[in-house]
Amino acid sequence: MKKLENKVAIVTGGGSGIGAATAKLFVAQGAKVLIVGRSEEKLRKTMQDVNHENLSYTVADVSKVEDTQRYVRHAVERYGGIDVLVSNAGTEGPYKHILEHTVEDFDNVVATNVRGAWLSVKYAFPELQKRGGGSVILTSSIVGVAGFPAHSAYTTSKHAVVGMARALAHDGAPFHIRVNAVCPGVIDNDMMASTHRLLAPGAEEQLKSTLAARVPMKRYGTNEEIAKMYLFLASDDSSYSTGGVYLSDGGITAGLL
Repeated sequence: MKKLENKVAIVTGGGSGIGAATAKLFVAQGAKVLIVGRSEEKLRKTMQDVNHENLSYTVADVSKVEDTQRYVRHAVERYGGIDVLVSNAGTEGPYKHILEHTVEDFDNVVATNVRGAWLSVKYAFPELQKRGGGSVILTSSIVGVAGFPAHSAYTTSKHAVVGMARALAHDGAPFHIRVNAVCPGVIDNDMMASTHRLLAPGAEEQLKSTLAARVPMKRYGTNEEIAKMYLFLASDDSSYSTGGVYLSDGGITAGLL
């Protein structure tokens, strides 16, 4: 039997990267999946790549209450309920020293990464209760457990997501709702490619090689590898796991913590 047979999942940030890979894997494992994102073009691309009747999408800004309520309602109306929430939408913001970092940049990062995650749980929670429980997975990052220079807004937001998962695990436990956080490391996807271009224009491959050398496994991870961690946490295989912080980083934080 497939691990998510007859389950309904919402995946925010489903238009690319880890979110798109997670949606594809969940559908392959029997789930009905609603992907959410701000870019309809990206969401349509995921739809085309997966090409399955059990995948649909909603365009939404996760930081807005009305948009969050709408995508939750869409999932319930289309599929009958919600069993899994993957709150994966995120933005990195600028790499700047705090003296150059604007308040607006900080607010934008926190709005998506923290407020967006919190809203997704707040409005999905009653639907998970109606199903007798479920799984919530919040996407943090290795910067949710360690600090990096010139990246204070993103680091702050991802530390907040770790704390959120731990607190919400208590709120969810009486209702059989599990809440966990995943902390991906350097992943070979568009987000990291954008970071390379920002930090080392014209020398992206050199930067990538330098960063990969710092990983004990000597390589970047893949979207699919992170998706498999999400599958574990979404499925009954992790039935006694809540409030956890799951590093999927090739061991890079082993040398930082």
